[in-house]
Amino acid sequence: MPPCKAILKSRKRLCNGTTAFSFERPYNFDFKAGQFINLTLLDGVEADLAGSTRSLTIASGPREPDVMVAMRNRHTSFKTALQGLPLGSPVLFQGPFGNFTLDRDIARPAAFLAGGIGITPFRSMLWQATTARSPVRIVLFYANRRPEEAAFLEELRAYEEINPNFKLVATMTRSEQRSDWQGEKGHFTTRILRKWLPDLRAPIFYLAGPAAAVTSMRLTLDAAGVPGSDIRTEEFAGY
Repeated sequence: MPPCKAILKSRKRLCNGTTAFSFERPYNFDFKAGQFINLTLLDGVEADLAGSTRSLTIASGPREPDVMVAMRNRHTSFKTALQGLPLGSPVLFQGPFGNFTLDRDIARPAAFLAGGIGITPFRSMLWQATTARSPVRIVLFYANRRPEEAAFLEELRAYEEINPNFKLVATMTRSEQRSDWQGEKGHFTTRILRKWLPDLRAPIFYLAGPAAAVTSMRLTLDAAGVPGSDIRTEEFAGY
């Protein structure tokens, strides 16, 4: 669809270091769960040498009233400008783009591997699957350093309660000194994957997160014998 203006409606702290931005949905703006947009800060807003446009995955579901994106908070010109943008200000949407969407074969389970902010496309997919009562079996492996840095964690736990086809496996890589964390610990390993997915050749795998994390996940799956044709990836830049 042609570029369109969207109005910043709200911003919300999701967890330590992560903010969500919600925009009024432009007229006739449709997308598939897992797709992304190019978001452009309009004239008069300071950006940086990389320009005023960034690619951001849509975290909201396709039928939610607003369009939500989420970002880690870093001191870059683009993020500082977006953080300081007054509510009611317009930005430009281009898109949607991308093929990081659920496979049409609903008979095969889906295994989501998310590192940090890579959770955004999966939040959209899980909202869609849960509200539509999809029969697709989904396991989400979600890695963060600490629970307080895990965006959407409580919401994902709620989905697990109401969606009998969804299982959340959260793992924390820096929680060794915490006695209150009862979930998995450490980075993704074949041991963790096999614990929850005895047959690693059954699912289609979807990997999303920072480039280094996606590369590490891919190597783990390769070592476990998962065919490359069953792996989909989406890498996130830090901006």
